[in-house]
Amino acid sequence: MLDKNKKQQIINKFRVHANDTGSTQVQIAILTEEIKQLSDHLKLHKHDHSSRRGLLKKVGERRRLLKYLQKENEEQFKDLAAKLKLKIAKRMIEIEEEEQKKLEEAMKDPEEEEEEEEVEEVQEEE
Repeated sequence: MLDKNKKQQIINKFRVHANDTGSTQVQIAILTEEIKQLSDHLKLHKHDHSSRRGLLKKVGERRRLLKYLQKENEEQFKDLAAKLKLKIAKRMIEIEEEEQKKLEEAMKDPEEEEEEEEVEEVQEEE
């Protein structure tokens, strides 16, 4: 459980507007911090099954909120995932880079590709 001061710090950091206390971004940030604390607790207390169940519920709730945010506002989702250093942010960055490479390859002129292949063949022969 987060103490009052820590929770207020998270709210101030992730709020969307001045009076925001419960937006999706704030809820996800709070859940992330609670998940971190529960994970640390479970590293010490491996047989605490009730806390493990609570952790799984929080992870599921955060996943649902992340899906909702991604569907509603892709840009805010990316920003939040990057700020919280979530694994999904790393995967999204990798996917975007792959898509960018595919686009660049598709945009290349076919004549340029033939010239590049000829240059490579000449280099291999030498």
